[in-house]
Amino acid sequence: MSLLFDPVQAEPAFRLVARTIEEKILAGEIAPGDPLPAEARLAEQLGVNRSTVREAIRVLEQNGFVRRELGRKKLYASIPESDVISRRLTAAMVLHQVTFEELWEAMFALEPAAAASAAHRSDEDDLAAIARNLEATRQALQDSSSLTKLDIEFHELVAKATRNRAIQVARLPLSELFYPPFYRVMSRLNAGQRLLVAHESIYEAIRDHDEKRARDWMEKHILDFKRGYELANLDMSSPVDMPEK
Repeated sequence: MSLLFDPVQAEPAFRLVARTIEEKILAGEIAPGDPLPAEARLAEQLGVNRSTVREAIRVLEQNGFVRRELGRKKLYASIPESDVISRRLTAAMVLHQVTFEELWEAMFALEPAAAASAAHRSDEDDLAAIARNLEATRQALQDSSSLTKLDIEFHELVAKATRNRAIQVARLPLSELFYPPFYRVMSRLNAGQRLLVAHESIYEAIRDHDEKRARDWMEKHILDFKRGYELANLDMSSPVDMPEK
């Protein structure tokens, strides 16, 4: 029996250069803020031409691993911003056709944990910010668009109060896809008052540093969202869409 093989695809040189520099930054051999050699010097060290280095730098800039100071050509190593990472993961989930139900299951696991952590670590500034959000929510109960934005903000404020960067980064791409469709629910159902009650209850549990109550109320809140999505006759099994900017 003869075996058939597809031709081996060689990795483009610029991707190999980009990965080499990225790995040195991740390994700590190049620290964030350190200047990088000029393109000509990099090309000489890596044994490639300058156009290859230039393309690699473009990829690294897009991914947040290098930056240029405004008006200057000098390159510096940098740490990718959370929103850059989030956009890539969001796009990946859309391309993999992750369903809304899969997304909901992930949020059901993460958001209650965030609420419990916020109850443990929140300070007066966190509580004041959440209280302001609640007051704005009370004033916007008949405005579906404003309620959606305030709901997104509420969950972001709870995540911030966790002081847990892993939770904050992990939930970003999920929330970017999960919460915007909430507008469809709010525009079809009169659920503003129910949302406010849940948010107030979560806030009170966080304020009282009651981790169990914060977790329980957040679970109720995320479960309620699923019920609202179904009552609005929206298909939980449909793939999520890339959010509009």
